[in-house]
Order: sequence, then structure tokens, then C-alpha cells
Amino acid sequence: MKSRKRYVQVGTGGRARMFYEAIATVYREECELVAFCDMSQVRMDFSNKILTDECNHPAVKTYKHTAFDQMIDEMTPDVVIVTTIDRTHDHYIIRAMEKGCDVLTEKPITTDEMKAQAILDAQKRTGRSIRVTFNYRYAPHHSKIRELIRDGAIGEVYSIHFEWLLNTEHGADYYRRWHRNKVNSGGLLVHKSTHHFDLVNFWMESQPKKVFAMGALNFYGQAAAVKRGVTNFSYRYHNSPYAKDDPFAIDLESNPVLKGLYLDAEEESGYIRDRNVFSDEISIEDTMGVLVKYKNGAILTYSLNSYMPWEGYNVTINGSKGRIEYSAMEKPYINAGGKKSDEGAMVYHHIKVLPLFAAAYDVEVEVREGGHGGGDPAMLDDIFLENPPYDPLKRSADHTAGLQSILTGIAANKSIASGLAIDVDSLLSW
Repeated sequence: MKSRKRYVQVGTGGRARMFYEAIATVYREECELVAFCDMSQVRMDFSNKILTDECNHPAVKTYKHTAFDQMIDEMTPDVVIVTTIDRTHDHYIIRAMEKGCDVLTEKPITTDEMKAQAILDAQKRTGRSIRVTFNYRYAPHHSKIRELIRDGAIGEVYSIHFEWLLNTEHGADYYRRWHRNKVNSGGLLVHKSTHHFDLVNFWMESQPKKVFAMGALNFYGQAAAVKRGVTNFSYRYHNSPYAKDDPFAIDLESNPVLKGLYLDAEEESGYIRDRNVFSDEISIEDTMGVLVKYKNGAILTYSLNSYMPWEGYNVTINGSKGRIEYSAMEKPYINAGGKKSDEGAMVYHHIKVLPLFAAAYDVEVEVREGGHGGGDPAMLDDIFLENPPYDPLKRSADHTAGLQSILTGIAANKSIASGLAIDVDSLLSW
């Protein structure tokens, strides 16, 4: 029997399951999951229960986060999967490479330019590979935009307007969780927008040059809520007398996954998964506008609002031969609170090409099953198959793509704080 590629996974929260479940089921002939690492034994035990009960896979060995090096030494993995809180990505990515492993990491690759530089330096020093899991690249409708631009449908791209809307179910969830603290997540312009900035980089095959941004916390947080007349506040939703009638409340007790990963692990981890979205101590924005100049001369105008009545996006791309109009509505979800296939699932999408001197036409896109508009299964094939299908779009994202995607958000954060335009090349020494 041929040897299988060995994987360990650090971080067993809501983002972990897509990877370990895939290895344990679809790709078990080519891949082998051998260990979990987390600060919470409760979470690792819950993940092992999913492996045994739902994947027909034996439980794997568990290591606390303080024994990460020991796990590498004892389990000798080929690849470390990093699905921890964003602020710790750099630590595990760097240490894994120093211990001789390649890395597969959730986005964003990290949260600020100092950590980004440390990752870049470690990659150069060790020669190991880093892959960032940009599943949006693999969604058929996003891939189609790359094809249209590559094939010259609108000529040279001059400008893009990209409006992303997060609704009061999915959007609000960022203000319940660790993401509400910018130290943990880099704010939504890093944590969430890294997807969108990567798409723009990928579509145009260019990189950001200069960034100016503005942002504010207008809807979430106590100060904003008081302005709107909200009078009932709580630290969290669990056991709150106000939760029953609060549309922003989630019930950890009634959801077996949220209970198993978070509520049952609170005493051990200290992490509260259901903070009130109108409580204090929120340091991220909910209203953001960004202007980006690219190295190819194109201009991006980008907006993100996280309290909208529907979820999705409107994108317009203007070029020398015409225009692409691209819109979609996505199914909202709560991380780890439902089916993985619902995450980023399409309600509808529409792509129209408007040439300068010809009739406009709609572009048909193949509908596929799976999370993020069918992007998740396509990406997992590309990652875990020994011989994945040939990809003419080259959607696999390495550390360079991962770093380029966060630099726009990092520069935007600096611009919001300073009121100045930020030269992106000043942030990182390549």
C-alpha cells in the first residue's frame, strides 16, 4: 500500500471541521489525519467524536497547544493544518516550517504587517510551502470572472466597484465572537475582506499599490445601540432574560455543535462564543469604504457593511472594451451553527457582459453543489488529491497570494487610524 500524506491540525473550532472531515472520508486513501492540537481538550474530544461517529474514522491523538512541538516530533506530519484564531496563525505557521513541515492555513494568513514579515522570512529561511485556503477562487461564478477578464471580454481593466453586504445573521456573528477584537482578527478588512481583495488580485493578476480607507462602528456596540433607543443589554445571550425576544441572540444550548465546541468548553478555555452584539469592548468597524490603486493602474472602490437586510455582493468591472456587471445573493449562516454546505451557498447569481459596441449578454455558469457556491469541494480536491485535475486558472494560493490579500486590509486599517493614504510596498520587505 502506498504511503499516505500525514496531517495534523491545530485549532479544532468551527473552521476546522471542513478539513478533518474531508481527510477522514473523501480523501482517506491518500491522506491520513494523525493528531489534533488545541487549548481545549473538550473541543478536541468533540472533534474526535465527529470522526468516530460520523466519519467512521478512529479517534486521533490529542495534544494541548503547549505541546505543539511535541506533537510534531512524535507524529512526524508532512503538513500542519492551521485553523486557530487568526492572531495565532503566525506562531503555528512559522513553528511548523521550522520543524520541517509544509503548512495549510485558513485565511487570513495573519493579521498585521509585522507577523506577515516574520512568516515571509521564515518561509525563505526554511524553504517550506504555505498554502492559503481561498475557497472563493474555486467558486464557479468567481472563476468565470477570471476567465472573462483573461479572455479579453472587456479589454484592459480600468476600474472595479465591489460592494459586499453581510446581513444581520451572518454579519452579526462577527460581533459575538473573538473577531470583535481587532487584535484577534485584524478587523473585517483583514479577516473577511481578505477573500474579496484576493479575488480582485486574482481576477486582474495585479497587486495593490496605494490604499485609502474610512471606517466606523455605527450599528453594533453599546454606544450605537443607545443612540437607537435600545434599553436592554447583557454581557452575553446564554441565560439572558432578554435573549428570547432578541433577533440577534443565538442559543448555544439548543445547538449540539455550538454546545459541544463552545458552551461545554467555556470553563476550560475561557472563551465566550455568544457575546451580545450591543455590548461594549468591540474594536472593529461595521461600516467600511476603501479606495485602492493597483500596480496595473486600475482603481478599486470597495465597501463592506455588516448589518444589511440581505447577504451578497454587487460587482462592476469597467474596461477598455466594455463592462461586467456581477451580482449575487448568498444564504446567510452562523459559523458551526448549521450545515457546512450552507456556508456561502448561492441563492442566485447573475453575470452580464456589456460590450461597448455590441449587444449585452448574460453569462451562464455551471451550478455546483457544496459550500461557498461549489468552491469548497473543488478546492479540497485540489488540496488533498495526489493528482488533482489540471487547473488552467491556477487557483491554488501560496504564501505570496495570502500576504498580498491581507496587505490591502492592513493598509486600510492604518489609513483609517491615520487619515492618510498608505503605500503598500512600505509594509513588507519581499
